[in-house]
Order: sequence, then C-alpha cells, then structure tokens
Amino acid sequence: MKKKFNILIFTDLDGSLLHRDTFKFEEIKDYIKQLLSKGIFIIPNTSKTEKEILDFNNELGAALPYISENGAAINGLDLVNSNLPKELILSREKDNLLKVFEMSVPVNLQSKCKWLSKMEKKKQSLIFGLEDQKLEMALDRKYTIPFIFDGIKSEKNELFKIVKKKGLALQEGGRVINLTDKVNKAKALQVFVRFFKKNNKNIKIIAVGDNYNDLDMLKVSDFPCLVFNDKFTLDQIPINDLIATNKPSPEGWADVIKMALVKINKNY
Repeated sequence: MKKKFNILIFTDLDGSLLHRDTFKFEEIKDYIKQLLSKGIFIIPNTSKTEKEILDFNNELGAALPYISENGAAINGLDLVNSNLPKELILSREKDNLLKVFEMSVPVNLQSKCKWLSKMEKKKQSLIFGLEDQKLEMALDRKYTIPFIFDGIKSEKNELFKIVKKKGLALQEGGRVINLTDKVNKAKALQVFVRFFKKNNKNIKIIAVGDNYNDLDMLKVSDFPCLVFNDKFTLDQIPINDLIATNKPSPEGWADVIKMALVKINKNY
C-alpha cells in the first residue's frame, strides 16, 4: 500500500481484538505484525491496566504505545517519536475519585455498588474471567475502580447523574462498571493525535470497538469499526459510515481493519 499519510489504529482489546472469553488472538497475530511492518501504528485504547497491556505487548512481541484504564493514561508516545513524552496522565488517582464519590453519593446508592476490590478472589475471577497473575494484573488499577451495580435501572440512572454532576464518570463495559475521572477513550485518542501531529501532519484514524464504552472513540475517528457483539444491533449504533462485521473477535477485528484499509486505498 502506497501511503501519503500515517494510519493510526486505536483499538479496544477485550471482545474487539481479543477473544471475548479466552482473551486469545493467535489467529490474527501474523496479520497484526504485517500491519506493523507496513508502518501502520496500532494503539490499544482499553479499560485494561498498564500491566495487562504490557502483557499483551509481550505476547504480541511488539512495543506498542497504549492508552490504559478508559483514557486515564497514555504511554509510549516516545515510541512514535523520541521527542514526545513517555507518559501523559489525564486522570486523578483512584483514591481521590473514591473520596469524591463517598462524599457525593447517597448511602442507599453506595450500598448498591459492589466493589471488586472487596470481593473474594473466587468471585473476582468469575466476573473478570481471569485467574492467578492475570487476575492480579486486572485488579492493579491506578485510576479506575471497577464495581457491579446491584440495583434497578432507575437507581443506576440516578447514580450516573450524580457522579457526572460531581466531575466524575462511570464507564460501563462488558463485565463491570468503572468509576473514573472525567476521561474517556475518545478524549485520550484526541490528546494522542494532537501530540502525534506535531511531527506527522497527514493522518487517517481507524478506531475499533465492540461495546458501548467504545462508541465515543468510534465517533471521533475517520473510520469507525464495530466488531460483532450480540448485546446490540447495528440500528442501535448512531454512527455514520460505520464499518461492521458479523464475525466475533479476534477474526472480526481483522475483518473490519481490512475493510477500512480498502476504503482508505479507494478514497485517498
């Protein structure tokens, strides 16, 4: 592919690039390496922790820049250009967030929030689908606090409103809700791009996700891509020119990337 610009692929991991249940990606590992060898940048943009993403990088055998904990921190811009910072922190630390939460949210709603950090290991493992060291890495969070909400929909809606009013956010993924600062994957993507453009003006952005907490990221990309998720249908996704597949991850990831690259080749 003859490139007149840089292609950046921002991608969610669980359920998008990694298999939803096994978290494996062997089927597409060679394809990912082909993309990297062509000078295409792949940036994981995920709710996963720094340790989990470094573990993914190690499994892939490549040092990728990444955005961790739902947009809380950007790492590895220096891998793109040595003049750029190694790390950008966009969030307050989790202890500060929890203080605001406990001061702002009524006790009756707080009691419905079951923090994973306070659960038995067996239950943590069941929720995350992880064991041993992988589970420890998933729980080693600096900026986000995962929990399960044990209440009715109206209570959950009330909780979301209160948290938003206090300058925090709740990010709902496939397995848990994360209490976060006022950050998200889309904002972090835009910060990454702003720094990237200091040295590379012409870029095209592909974003890949599979869940509701990915939609903001997809909306700010040039080529939004959705990997199959049986939780919703395409007519529920209010995004124009959405590239979608009926294949689940990891094959679905390769599917949408190939379609996006065909569009780029055809139109630019």
